[in-house]
Amino acid sequence: AALNPWDVMLCVSGTAIACENALVVAIICSSPALRSPTFVLVGSLAAADLLAGLGLILNFVFQYVIRSETASLLTVGFLVASFAASVSSLLAITVDRYLSLCNALTYYSERTVLCMHTMLAGAWGVSLCLGLLPVLGWNCLGDRTACSVVRPLTKGNVTLLSASFFLVFLVMLHLYVEICKIVCRHAHQIALQQHFLAASHYVATKKGVSTLAIILGTFGASWLPFAIYCVVGDPEYPAVYTYATLLPATYNSMINPIIYAYRNQEIQRSMWVLFCGCFQAKVSFCSRSPSDV
Repeated sequence: AALNPWDVMLCVSGTAIACENALVVAIICSSPALRSPTFVLVGSLAAADLLAGLGLILNFVFQYVIRSETASLLTVGFLVASFAASVSSLLAITVDRYLSLCNALTYYSERTVLCMHTMLAGAWGVSLCLGLLPVLGWNCLGDRTACSVVRPLTKGNVTLLSASFFLVFLVMLHLYVEICKIVCRHAHQIALQQHFLAASHYVATKKGVSTLAIILGTFGASWLPFAIYCVVGDPEYPAVYTYATLLPATYNSMINPIIYAYRNQEIQRSMWVLFCGCFQAKVSFCSRSPSDV
């Protein structure tokens, strides 16, 4: 079959995603300093996105190199599980940010570690179940009329996935609104103590709100078009509509390492150590947590 340019772009996107997130996973795994709950959650996100990138590459291979219906079905299930784990990890990071601000005094405790492990187990467990549904029979290979805009997933399957995404997005939106309130309140208190209410309060609040807007805006802009199209789209529509909404969704996994990993000073320091083998004192780093806003 002739190469579909959209499939080529998805494969290229998957390659970039895999390379970016493989580096993050390598940095976190090789650095003993990155063992706090927040960095473990960032590692979970990077691992999920890494698997999603590999899934996009495998999907291309089984479409054009090794044509196998069974392998393609397994690849689709693998992609569903990987992207679901990515979205779930984003939710877990949001909950972690909220808890780190609300319970700052008790955040670094065994209870936080237990909470983190519980969130990760739940996120990956649910994602695995969602990925297994098409493999275990919830697909349209035996009934083409039941297919959705994402073959071989059924209409009911993509509706479930879209509903789960909308739920996650609403929870994240609510938590980030609460985080924004806490940030504004903290900035106001600090400004009052320093007697620079007009300037410092405005700058700190603007920085916190803009960061939250970038995080939530990027996530929504990437996934909302595809989730909405999965619900309202018809399998008889041209496939270009599916590709045009799916490709931006993959970009979220490409942007995640930049937002949650590469901007963090601790990860930058670990990256320096990983590549240079030593840490030069003249390079200045500020200790920051991934949950900092």
